Amino acid sequence: MKKIIVIAGIVVAVIAVSMVGLRMYTKSFSPQDKANYTKDDIDVSVVYGRPYKKERTIFGGLVPYDKVWRTGANEPTIFTTNVDLKIGDEVLPKGEYALFTVPGRESWQIIFNSTIPGWGVDFSGEAANDPATQELVVEVAPISTKNMFEQFTIAFEEMHDEIDMVLMWDQTLVVVPMIPQN
Repeated sequence: MKKIIVIAGIVVAVIAVSMVGLRMYTKSFSPQDKANYTKDDIDVSVVYGRPYKKERTIFGGLVPYDKVWRTGANEPTIFTTNVDLKIGDEVLPKGEYALFTVPGRESWQIIFNSTIPGWGVDFSGEAANDPATQELVVEVAPISTKNMFEQFTIAFEEMHDEIDMVLMWDQTLVVVPMIPQN
């Protein structure tokens, strides 16, 4: 009986070490990063995986049009705000959200989901977005640019009383305007 317990313990340890190794290996291709906006009492951040273009067709290829994308790589992209934000015509309550997008040729849906999955996709390879817990969905128009962004990047820019969250990859920019509600 002791042998079985020892063998089972070794098997569990080997599996755990393998999973950690696999997770670190996948992150080497899409390192994790954090975009942050802080001013006065406002703190907004996004933690996300940053995949590379690597001569691939991104939108309409690697990232299909009109299908939910985890908006980055590996773990889910996590959006956090310590203040309520007006986005479009709605208000996103302060809190932590999984950020998903639905890229389209003419418009993108930006999805803030109150359920944060353990990984960005499920076992079928689909984005782990739970439609029942979508807190806010807003549509914005993508912008085509001559500039090439080799690595997926999220940044924040301040425009007067507005904070713009900017998603950049390949030759596409997506700007999500947000107005803090103090």
